This record gives sequence, structure tokens and C-alpha cells, in this order.
Amino acid sequence: MDISICICTFRRPALLDALLPKLDEQARALQARAGLRAEILVADNDPQHSAAQVLERRAAELATPIRWTHVPQPNIALARNSVIALGTGHTLVFIDDDETPSPRWLEQLLATQQASGADVVFAPVVATYRAETPAWMIAGRFFERRRFKTGAPVPVNEARTGNVLMDRSLIASLDGPFDLSFGNTGGEDTRLFRSLHDGGAHFVWCDEAEVFEEVPTDRATLGWLLRRSYRVGQTYLRSEWLAARDARAKGRIVLLLARAVAQGVLAVALTLGYAPFSRPRAVRWLRVASSQAGKLSVLFGHQFHEYGKQSG
Repeated sequence: MDISICICTFRRPALLDALLPKLDEQARALQARAGLRAEILVADNDPQHSAAQVLERRAAELATPIRWTHVPQPNIALARNSVIALGTGHTLVFIDDDETPSPRWLEQLLATQQASGADVVFAPVVATYRAETPAWMIAGRFFERRRFKTGAPVPVNEARTGNVLMDRSLIASLDGPFDLSFGNTGGEDTRLFRSLHDGGAHFVWCDEAEVFEEVPTDRATLGWLLRRSYRVGQTYLRSEWLAARDARAKGRIVLLLARAVAQGVLAVALTLGYAPFSRPRAVRWLRVASSQAGKLSVLFGHQFHEYGKQSG
């Protein structure tokens, strides 16, 4: 195979059922236009294997080969490693089970990779909202991510697996390649892409290859936003801590922790200042404070489990 499209799923059989035909359509179009063959690979990380019926039915119906594995231990890093191991494509493409690709998504990712010669191509995940989503949350744009011009370099702190293409040869010699110690906390992608970046990998952006992700009701809450910010801050600092090899790098960790204290205090003050006038701005600064608290929590050995026992 030329391309392995990789999906990790956890208790979202209806969303997976809707996604698979769209991927099949794009794979067939790509083969017709460019002669490239694609396969669809799925790791079901639900102990009850809730995706089984969908996978069996769609594998019989669709033209694109679909292969899957059941990973009963809830661990996002283990699921990602397992889905990669299923494939034979020299190009890996990741999409989440709750995302919907734009019409020429796969073709545009590949075109950007070929034009730039990049090792990794990142692309936008565009949030869509349900009718009941609070207006202040939409106004705050909390689920919108930074975007770049097509072909522009991508900073390592913007690297994630939600919509990405990479050359398999990058990870062929790596253990995992996703670090299992981040499998319940999240941040396994941050850890991997930091390692690839430090090794000289070339990251670029493809702004046309959009995927769309509806924000579910249980995420459209202040509590979820703060927990996610805390987790992101925590996993970022854990990743930096593990990457620190020499005195200079360790000194940077001390600086990051000192900045977290200062930024946390400032963020709390700005939260209180904006609270009477603008809820979106107040929440934005409260998220900054939560992120700094997550960074500082690393000093005390706390790990927030976003996956596994506490959630999917």
C-alpha cells in the first residue's frame, strides 16, 4: 500500500460508521487520479469492542481495504502504536473518529507533502457547534486552533495527531513510537513530535486539507475547558522534562517553571479583572491559569488521566 489511513476509536461506533464511507470515497478518487493505493486501519480501544459490527459491515461493503485490531486496554498511545503496526503504507495519515474530512482532504495533504518535501504535514481541525452550545463559548473561540499558510513551517508546540500526514520512515527505528507512559494522560503526540523535531524533521502546514469536528455537549462546559488546559500544561512540561538531557536543557525547565508561577499569578489577576465585563476573556485567562497550574503539578508527581479509567 502507498497510504495507510489510521483511526483510533473509543465508543463512537456511529461516528466511525459515518466516517468510513467518506474515507473510502477519497481513497478511490485518489487511486483513479494518481494511481495511489490506500488502506483504512482502525484500532478499537474500547474493552467491549463496540466498533466490531461497524467494522465488519463496512469492510464487506466498501472497496477500500479495511483492517482493524482490538486494543482492550484503554491507552491512547498503545492504540496509536497498534494501528500503525497494522499498516504497510509508506505514508501514514491520521484522522480522529469524530472528524469529517473535506472533499479533497487526502489529495491536498499529499500534494502539499510532494510540493514541500516535508516529513510531516499538519492541517486544520475546524470546530462546528451544536445549537445548544452557549453563545459565550462560541464567542470565545476556545476550540479554534491556530492556522498557517499552506507550505509554512509549523512550530513544534502546534503539532498534534488530529489531522496529520507523516512519512513512515521517520518512526521506523523508534520505540513505540508513541510513549506508553503518556497513554492515559494524553500528550503522547506532543512527545513524539518533539522528538522528531529535535531530530531534524521538517514540519509544514496544508490549510486546504480541513477536517471538521463537532463539539459535543459534554465538552462545551467551563469544567471541560479547564481540565483540558490543565492536562495540556502538564503533559507539555512532562515532555520537556523527559527531553532534557544536559544542564542547559534542565536550566530551561527551571525557567519554564518560574514563568509558570509568574504567568499563573498574572492570569488569575486578569481573570478577576475581566470577569465583570467579558466572560469569554475571563475564561480565556482562567484557562491560562489552569495550564500554568498543570505545569507546576509536575513537581508533585500528579498525572491527570484524560484517557482510560476516567474518560475516553
